[in-house]
Amino acid sequence: WSLGRRLAPRGADLEDVVQEIFVALWKSAPQFDPAVAPESIWVTTVARRKWIDARRRHRPVEGAEALEALPAQAPGQAELAERADEARRAAEALTELRAEQRSVLQLAVVHGHTYEQIAARLGMPLGTVKTHARRGLARVRELLARGPEGARA
Repeated sequence: WSLGRRLAPRGADLEDVVQEIFVALWKSAPQFDPAVAPESIWVTTVARRKWIDARRRHRPVEGAEALEALPAQAPGQAELAERADEARRAAEALTELRAEQRSVLQLAVVHGHTYEQIAARLGMPLGTVKTHARRGLARVRELLARGPEGARA
């Protein structure tokens, strides 16, 4: 509770998040294994995850004011060409991924779905979705690091 008072996104959310923590602890109690970690570590880990989730839910759009203050100027031809080339290379890199990785990344990046939404939509466990996303992004980075010809090499 004292940790929550310092971390609560808004004062009114404190009780809600603490309630979520207790529910999560209750639901995951059968998974607790004292051989893996002490009870205090387990409770702290569950609580930390819930606080992070709460902070993400209430995060303001960062930089919105700064974007409004920028002068409206169209990108130059060179910048447009560079963006188009980067987009083409990224699209080519996506074609090199396994189908599951490509689907997860497209739903996350293009459509803006959360991992939970992707898991429900694709009928996959949440951990599997996260693994596909992590490995897919690593593979895309690897392909893009090879340079302009790297995605097809």
